[in-house]
Amino acid sequence: MLTLKFKNTYINHWFTLAGDDERKGRLSNIDMYLKDFYYGEKTLEAAEVKMQKTVLNNLLSKTDFDLVIGGDLSNQLGTINTCMRDFPKSFLGIYNACSTFVEGLLLASNLIMNNNVDKICVLTSSHNLTSERQFRFPVEYGALKACYTTSTTTAAVGAIISNIPSKYKIISATIGSVVDYGITDVYNMGAVMAPAAASAINAHLFNMNKRAKDYDIILTGDLGTLGIELLNEVLKRDFKISTDNIYDAGTMIYKESQNKYTGGSGPSVLPLVLFSKIIRQKRYKKILIVGTGALHNPTLINQKNSIPAIAHVVEIEVES
Repeated sequence: MLTLKFKNTYINHWFTLAGDDERKGRLSNIDMYLKDFYYGEKTLEAAEVKMQKTVLNNLLSKTDFDLVIGGDLSNQLGTINTCMRDFPKSFLGIYNACSTFVEGLLLASNLIMNNNVDKICVLTSSHNLTSERQFRFPVEYGALKACYTTSTTTAAVGAIISNIPSKYKIISATIGSVVDYGITDVYNMGAVMAPAAASAINAHLFNMNKRAKDYDIILTGDLGTLGIELLNEVLKRDFKISTDNIYDAGTMIYKESQNKYTGGSGPSVLPLVLFSKIIRQKRYKKILIVGTGALHNPTLINQKNSIPAIAHVVEIEVES
């Protein structure tokens, strides 16, 4: 796997927006909450578009930017494409499922380091009801779910990347490769993505000549309680890596009383936890984030294909 090293690349601003279920959860310091899933719109997809617009407008109130790199879970990036109609900015739409935000960070960092762009906004979102009916069943259908599944988080997150120094410096990134363990169960995303996460973490540590304990925290995206357990097993079995500093963002969003199965999922999960919790805590100076994504679609799943997965890694240092 390719590992890139960056110079003079920083996170300057961010804005986080989340739904009502997330408000009732375990996170604080989220910038804005929705009162309901529709956000004053007639359709759920329009609500997600409005979520993205809200994030962009709030970031534009802080600083201008030249380029938006972003993606979501909607078919053909439908929601973010619709959103960007109202913003006369250069736009790169990307899709890596729930690892999309981390992919956006590494692409933005490379463009910034090479002085091709001055400021870039990395944007992503997910919406519980739009995602569930696209990849599984509409919630109102009432289909039973497996106890090991995750629940799509309703949130939108954006961050500004530039070469203007700040406390949050992007050091390096490893671009993952596709891993497929032959799993066909669309409810078992933790098991699908855990091997890809293990492979990417191992590659990053090897390429950077570092150990897992060199980081204060290794934060995965949305493996859930089952997936993070499997990740540790694969790391130990296949790569002889054993550490106690790996945590999963999907397990940090909801309270047990909310009955969100094994945790939250979606591309907004990792940045939501990163910006509202992790980098605000003074004890985390060296952070490794691991975006995890299941690269399936309904058509291929209905044709009984297995689910490929990918993980990308970005290293962040928080300066005192």
